[in-house]
Amino acid sequence: MQSGLTVRIGELWYNFFAMNVKKFVKPNIYSLTAYQAKEISCRVKLDANESPYGFADGYTVLKSVKTNRYPDPEATMLKRLLAKEWGIRPANILQGNGSDELIYYLITAFGGPVLYPVPTFSMYGIIAQALGEKGIGIPLGTDFDLDGSRMAGAIRREKPKIIFLSSPNNPTGNCFSSEKMLQIIASTSSKSLVVVDEAYHPFASEKGFLPMLGDYRNLVIMRTLSKIGLAGLRVGFLIASGEIIEEVNKVRLPFNLNALSQAVAAEVMQHKAELRQHIRAIVREREKVFAELSNVEGVAPYPSEANFILFRVEDVDRVYQGLLGEGVLVRHMKGVVEGCLRVTIGTPEENRIFLRALKKVVRSEKEDK
Repeated sequence: MQSGLTVRIGELWYNFFAMNVKKFVKPNIYSLTAYQAKEISCRVKLDANESPYGFADGYTVLKSVKTNRYPDPEATMLKRLLAKEWGIRPANILQGNGSDELIYYLITAFGGPVLYPVPTFSMYGIIAQALGEKGIGIPLGTDFDLDGSRMAGAIRREKPKIIFLSSPNNPTGNCFSSEKMLQIIASTSSKSLVVVDEAYHPFASEKGFLPMLGDYRNLVIMRTLSKIGLAGLRVGFLIASGEIIEEVNKVRLPFNLNALSQAVAAEVMQHKAELRQHIRAIVREREKVFAELSNVEGVAPYPSEANFILFRVEDVDRVYQGLLGEGVLVRHMKGVVEGCLRVTIGTPEENRIFLRALKKVVRSEKEDK
């Protein structure tokens, strides 16, 4: 049995560390705000840019996964399938536990400053700060396209090691001007890595930057399976020259992509017809939802090449809460794009419920005025 003195000393040590833990935290972490991914109860969930379609048949392969063994550290089969799909070599692909992990590895390997337009995917800045690197956000133009002169000035002044360009961009939904992006890539060819994040590329009308990979040694492309029905697997990819892949691979944690995710992703990639069918359905629904939003008085949607639509409303807080009251969850863009909400494209039925709820809320708002 422990003596009373021993217990008392233990309590004192616990209280000391409990009260002073913040003193041990690095300043860049202490001032960091964690990424908020809250689960909010709702009838229709349209806030996280997920696909409304899954792949239940893909899970039949799990019976063959040996859970007592470590996964293939190189994700060999999955990379071979993707290399064939994209017309590149497996050596040009690095697998990640979602794109977030790959962003972390890039900044770990090459350092900062890290430059990106804003608004954009928040993890570029969050991970840069977490790693003690300077994050530099350059405001987009009024049309949500890149501000070429401001970007060029910041590049000259800050000399970034990495430049992140998400196209189509989240949360605005548009593709950036290819001409402006190429200008940035070419002008920084010996100075910066330019990472083109193509998470939403499957829904875009443009070809993307993969065909240009061999033309620019500083070009890095990121893609993910999260937006096309496999978000639960957390599977992302870095595509770059073998030289860049080799350096980033040095900081990759071993066995970072689990065996279950590898198996299901590989199975789905071998049956791409269903995948393409789902993508086409989402694009069709996106156009329908955009047309409907354009006809709602007091609602102004922005054109989108992604699987979501950003739209402006007159009383954003009231509309958001009103939708939630109707059981529909969308993303409030407070602090990112003021006065706006972002809705993910769902199934036809989910989209009908959303539009019906939005019209009801907006109508109620106008009647109250």
